[in-house]
Amino acid sequence: MPPGGPRPASGDWRRALGLFLAAAALSVVSPGVLVGAPLAFLAFLCWPRRVAGWALGVVVAALLWGRGPSSGFWFLERGWGVLVGGWFAALTLRWPSTPFLTRGLGAVAGAMGTAAAFFVVRPLEWAVVEWAVAERMEAGVRWAFRWMEAAMGPDAGARALEAGIQEAVALQRVIFPALLGLASLAALGVVWWLRGRFAGGEGEALRPLTEFRFSDQLVWVFLAGLVGVLAASGKWEAVGTNAVVFMGSLYALRGLGVLLSLTGGLSVFGGLVLVAGLVFLAPLVVGGFFVMGLGDTWLDFRTRGRGT
Repeated sequence: MPPGGPRPASGDWRRALGLFLAAAALSVVSPGVLVGAPLAFLAFLCWPRRVAGWALGVVVAALLWGRGPSSGFWFLERGWGVLVGGWFAALTLRWPSTPFLTRGLGAVAGAMGTAAAFFVVRPLEWAVVEWAVAERMEAGVRWAFRWMEAAMGPDAGARALEAGIQEAVALQRVIFPALLGLASLAALGVVWWLRGRFAGGEGEALRPLTEFRFSDQLVWVFLAGLVGVLAASGKWEAVGTNAVVFMGSLYALRGLGVLLSLTGGLSVFGGLVLVAGLVFLAPLVVGGFFVMGLGDTWLDFRTRGRGT
């Protein structure tokens, strides 16, 4: 997902798979739509082999829009996919040599800004979106309960998890724009990998996590969000919360990249320790990564570690 360079290496598919799984885990929007809609835009507008791109675009568009809507959420998913895909294709056409991550963040910001402008003009539509998202989340919770009851029995630990799951769903309802932005960024990484891997033209590899970094100026987005959380209320507090969650997640990922770069990667034992820490001490571990990533804005640990 960081800035690109040469064409994808043979093992690059693992990073693309990881990004796809992240897109699936973070958002209630289908990862197929998050990947498919931007891929269709790139295929029509930015594919090195024009005929092959048009054919791919037609196939992907048919898969996404060929079947009629099954619910109101069908329109929301594809509407968001069009916004992100359109912005990403436009930025790629305008600045083709700009690193992927810059364009990916720009596409997510552009899509968020466009959606926000629409809801400012038609504020009642936001209530419809919130209702549709809540309905999708509750459907997922009901499915999870049925699965746990089938696996553990109705009187076992499944019911004990109900309160925790409901709290998690309530939190997700507040921060789902930030989660959607993160999922969309991950999906765009998959799209860019597909273009670089199969287009036959110039493409970018998905660089290792050790090289993950973004513009230091984005710290102002995090600070503005923090001000919104601490000093505002109502809608502005919600906007600030989502900005903090979005940028905080990117900084935590950047901190993990710094750690991996300085230590030369994780051994099997180190990976197990990291997983155990995320399971049992997630706030502490993620908080440590965040502090390291935020500090990297000013201290540039990787450059210092190389002694340059």
